[in-house]
Amino acid sequence: MTKTPRKRHPSPRLAPLATPLPQGERGTSAHAERKPRIRIGRIGAPHGVRGEVKLWSFTADPMAIAAYGVLENADGSRTLEIETLRSATEFLVAQFKGIANRAAATKLRNLDLYVARDRLPDIGQGDEYYFADLVGLAAMDRAGVRLGEIVAVHNFGAGDLLELKLTDERDTRLIPFTEATVPEIDIAGGRAVVQLPNEIDASPESEA
Repeated sequence: MTKTPRKRHPSPRLAPLATPLPQGERGTSAHAERKPRIRIGRIGAPHGVRGEVKLWSFTADPMAIAAYGVLENADGSRTLEIETLRSATEFLVAQFKGIANRAAATKLRNLDLYVARDRLPDIGQGDEYYFADLVGLAAMDRAGVRLGEIVAVHNFGAGDLLELKLTDERDTRLIPFTEATVPEIDIAGGRAVVQLPNEIDASPESEA
């Protein structure tokens, strides 16, 4: 099987889209019940003296972050809304409502911005997924035996990677998120069929 990269929405630029859940919130049953919040941006350093900040957007279209209206910090205790947004060379430059000077902008530095999962648009059927929908899925082999759990999704510049916590291993393992390593995903069922790379290398199909 061709190792085709799977599609994902929104695509990350500098960091994974979905923050891994606390250990107590992971698992198949929790995945079916929870209402995750999605990290769609991060505020950087102040830009100038009038309250503008550098902004990294994790949405597929970086400028689309402004369309979500009110954004929240990690615990929902603070809300922010983008007033103006423009592109720069390696980041966006944003002005948030009520932030009018550099001192106020400095206090926003390194703040992650979230929206509720149900505010994101449906992406229909097919091979596209939100990162948050993958975190917490049970990793199963082709025979239906549970191997472990997907605990995070990463992209370090060379393609998407799934981080697995296998039941028989202490440390986590990274595998490429391709059709060869993850041939089946059942979001509603809270599971993904995973074929570990060493098993693919040893399979007759790979020798054909």
